[in-house]
This record gives sequence, C-alpha cells and structure tokens, in this order.
Amino acid sequence: MASQPPARFGDKAEAAAAKPLRADAQRNRDMLVEVAAVAFAAHGVDASLEEIARQAGVGIGTLYRHFPTREHLVEVVYRREVEGLCQAAEELALHHSPDVALEQWMQRFVDYIATKRGLATSLRILLTTNSTLFSDVSGRVTLALRRLIEAAVADGSIRSDVDASDVLHALGGIYSAPDTKDWRDRSRRLVSLLMDGLRFGAGRSAKGGR
Repeated sequence: MASQPPARFGDKAEAAAAKPLRADAQRNRDMLVEVAAVAFAAHGVDASLEEIARQAGVGIGTLYRHFPTREHLVEVVYRREVEGLCQAAEELALHHSPDVALEQWMQRFVDYIATKRGLATSLRILLTTNSTLFSDVSGRVTLALRRLIEAAVADGSIRSDVDASDVLHALGGIYSAPDTKDWRDRSRRLVSLLMDGLRFGAGRSAKGGR
C-alpha cells in the first residue's frame, strides 16, 4: 500500500480548530491566545509558554492540549491578529467618517505589526513547513485598507491620487524600524504624519485638481 504523505503543520492546526470545544475549554483557549498575543508582541516568540499559561489562569498541560507546539500557538495568534485587523476596518467604517476610520485603522496596524515582529522567527518556520497560513491570509489586509481608502477618496477627505499599495508599503516600513523602547510611540507619530499627507490637498483633489 502506498505510503501517505506526512501531515503539514497547517493541517494539524485546522484539524484541532475543527473539533468543537466545551464552553470552559473554549474560554481557556481564547484566553491563552489573547495572553500569548500580548506576550509575543512584548517579548518576541521566545516568550515563556509557562508564563503565558500562568497569566491565562491555566496549567501548562492545558496550553499543550490546545497547542501541541509553539508554532501551533504562533499560527493561531497570527490568524487572530489578521482577523482582528480586518474586523476593525469594518467596525471603524460603520462608526466614523471615512478619513477618521482610515487613521484609526492605521494606528491599529501598529499593534498588528508589533505582534508580527514578535512572531517573526516562528513565522519563517511556518513558511517552510507548507502551512496554509500565508495563503489563507494573503490579500485580506490589503483589501481592508483598500476599502477604507476608497471610501475616504469618495468622501473627498483624502487625496484622490492615493494608491492603497503605496500606503501599505509606507506602513510596512514600520516593521523594519529599530526595536527601541519608544518604537510604538514613534510609529504612531509616523502614522499621524502619513495621514496628514493623505489629507493634504484633498479639497483641491476632490474638485478636480489644482
């Protein structure tokens, strides 16, 4: 009988996520993911799993039952961050003017980048294990940003010549900035400067240019 190919890491993650959990088990899992996201953003991927379990109010055995490996936890945390970023775009668009929604989303993007920086090493490992992680999330962040920009352009509150890919490229520069204590504060100031540039001349652009 022909041998079966080894299961990919992403396959195991998906299989675990597909199993229904009791309410208490689901609460434990959600709390572990929430605490891990904060820990990875603050301390990087080497953050102590024992400390994550302690702060989540569970034992380390419970953590490993939900997440058999560190990379499994990393994958779930990263998916959660992408999902949260995309949901934030929809919620902000409902409750704020288009330019304010865009600005607040870009500030939220700083937190997303902070977590991604903390996960960098394990994300590279996941990339080499044929995890479906990157194919699943590819383009979702870009689409969320594009919708916010299109709404702000249509509203006339930002320049009409704005391209979503250029804005995302500018935001991506935050990722490679030196990891200093004031990294988040500096990144938020840069986002504010970027937003000032997007707003500059918006009235003229909305009226058909200079």
